[in-house]
Amino acid sequence: MENIAPLDIFVRVGDSRSFTSVGQQLGISASAVSKTIARLEKRLNVRLFHRSTRTVSLTPEGTQFLARCRRILRELEDAEAELLQSQDTPQGRLRISLPSVGTLFMPALGIFKRRYPDIALDIDYSDRLVDVIDEGFDAVIRTGEPRDSRLAARRIGSCRKVIVGAPVYFDQAGIPLRPEDLANHSCLLYRFPSTGKLDVWPLRHTADMSASALSASLVTNSLDPQVCFAEQGLGIACVPEIAVRRQLRQGNLITVLDDDNHDSMVFHVLWPSGRHLSPKIRVFVDFIAENLFPL
Repeated sequence: MENIAPLDIFVRVGDSRSFTSVGQQLGISASAVSKTIARLEKRLNVRLFHRSTRTVSLTPEGTQFLARCRRILRELEDAEAELLQSQDTPQGRLRISLPSVGTLFMPALGIFKRRYPDIALDIDYSDRLVDVIDEGFDAVIRTGEPRDSRLAARRIGSCRKVIVGAPVYFDQAGIPLRPEDLANHSCLLYRFPSTGKLDVWPLRHTADMSASALSASLVTNSLDPQVCFAEQGLGIACVPEIAVRRQLRQGNLITVLDDDNHDSMVFHVLWPSGRHLSPKIRVFVDFIAENLFPL
């Protein structure tokens, strides 16, 4: 690290254009600053400054070297800050936003809470596009591709959407063999709270099944009623597979039109980008990326 000190002095002189002011900042003489710069120039075999009795100015080589030295010193500062943060105990309030399907993440978040008891979770459920920075969130989990350049993102997993119903429902109404058959079935539809629009059922070999093409027996802005009504044999729902994994395993629900269903959901964890990541956000992002999928 002994070679870093002259670089620090060089950057200070490059910024202030004064040996005297740098000497005052560091508690050394202007002569000592000048000698340090001279030794650096000798080592590099290049002149970094034009000197006169009144002014100090950078040479072209000095200007180029100054930009590189600034980056080097900044990287060192970041490395030191990261090392110090890694020694800190993650703690404090962690404000996160999850989509409505995020209720299914609770077992994993419970493990996180036990692992980091000093982190107080503040959880918001919303399918709207929250403004992470303006609304003061530390991190959010969302589907789709990130579009906010102010945010850092990490892909944490994906799942497909499935069209499901109870065996008893299909015994009575029959199994739809083509997407067009859904027009004759009781459909349990989802309405996005943020826009008021009904979810589209994307199916291959035909146009996407819009709400107008389906016979709605239920419209809701929450996932739970869809799953509950489908499990009770009251209709067909299009939901994330992770929402009905247990019901599918137990046979309470079965999937239909799998060959025509091409939709999937990609999940990302997003957080405000910056030079330093606080310990609580860092451990949350790492934990979610490693433990959320498969659920």
